[in-house]
Amino acid sequence: MPDARADLGRFAEPTLLILVSLSAGPKHGYAIMTDVEAGSGRPLGPGTLYAALARLEERGLIEALPPTDRRRPYRLTAQGVTVLREQLRDLEAFASVALQRLGTDPR
Repeated sequence: MPDARADLGRFAEPTLLILVSLSAGPKHGYAIMTDVEAGSGRPLGPGTLYAALARLEERGLIEALPPTDRRRPYRLTAQGVTVLREQLRDLEAFASVALQRLGTDPR
């Protein structure tokens, strides 16, 4: 039986997936891509990844660390942690309302 969720596309913004990945500690691009796919079940292509990393860095949510072995790791800034925490709380509240409407919220 095919997975009906596959036709719905992505629900999470790549930036949110990247911030969640970096919440576990600094990572370089390939490590972020594999972590995002492992956590979400969806691949994150290099074009999408590096465009999102540039936006996140411009907004001060992440920062690039000095390269090691031709790989540039990134980490969350304090502002990035705050923004991620707020976004996750908002998503939690949204999911709770949706689950209540479906009659499946255990609260």
